[in-house]
Amino acid sequence: MIRTNWTMAEASAIYALPFADLMHRAQTLHRAHFDPNAIETASLLSIKTGGCPEDCGYCSQSAHHETGVKATKLMGADEVLAAARRAKASGAQRFCMGAAWRSPKDRDMDKLCDMVRGVSDLGLETCMTLGMLSPEQVARLKAAGLDFYNHNIDTSPEYYAQIATTRTMEDRLDTVEQVRKGGIKVCCGGILGMGEAEEDRIAMLVTLATLPAHPDSVPVNLWNEIEGVPVQARAQAVDPFALVRIVALARILMPASVVRLSAGRTGMSDELQALCFLAGANSIFVGDQLLTTGNPATWKDQDLLARLGMHIAPAQVRPRGAAE
Repeated sequence: MIRTNWTMAEASAIYALPFADLMHRAQTLHRAHFDPNAIETASLLSIKTGGCPEDCGYCSQSAHHETGVKATKLMGADEVLAAARRAKASGAQRFCMGAAWRSPKDRDMDKLCDMVRGVSDLGLETCMTLGMLSPEQVARLKAAGLDFYNHNIDTSPEYYAQIATTRTMEDRLDTVEQVRKGGIKVCCGGILGMGEAEEDRIAMLVTLATLPAHPDSVPVNLWNEIEGVPVQARAQAVDPFALVRIVALARILMPASVVRLSAGRTGMSDELQALCFLAGANSIFVGDQLLTTGNPATWKDQDLLARLGMHIAPAQVRPRGAAE
């Protein structure tokens, strides 16, 4: 049964289960909804880097922080499609395009929609993360064939004001709802290790698990050290078992959602990643770089999956314009 009425007390009790019991519960649910030996793969490209007016305290691309990231203009569609072809050749099933904006300008929508159509025509799933969207922008992206839209809530509602002041958690959730109502699949998760308490990590997942519909994809990111951003001063290493517990809790609260190990895998051992897969993570980013941070080399991921007897999940790409 898919529930959307989880409480903090219930989630906290699950999180605190003895480790073997927690893993068994998560793996049982995982097997009920997914092939436990299959991994989805996605690639991420920054199509417009830096200069963002938001002050998110973890982000190297904010104009408020001195991080050495140079602001760029929106890439051309041909350049984006060339990167998408390379991603597909490297084994990616989904191609995610991210722009450092508060929200896209209407003048950029034609080019963004061309990118979506072009990537879709390559046989890849399409995903974008562009900041906040209006209902009209959602409709245009949907008409162009966008499969997923990423808009993370980052942390708990209680801790959110500690990491950003130029927008609120309500702004985040409003965009997620606009995307869902517009018929685009939702990709929404958060970041661990920004100085938040254990309760904040649990509350973040409860927030997602009590939405009208669970996100289709739930990225779990580990904080990457970035000099020049406010979070760096209070960031804390995440205990490996705490990470596995969060992955397991995400799987239990949102059993039919894909749970993605996202940023921070370069600092994870093979054994830790294997435990996360056992706890219910079933998606990773492939390719040497995410937006502005590193990612394990393709050969390392291929070697790890081979040693675990895992395989890339069959793509579920629908031709553009096909009926839902």
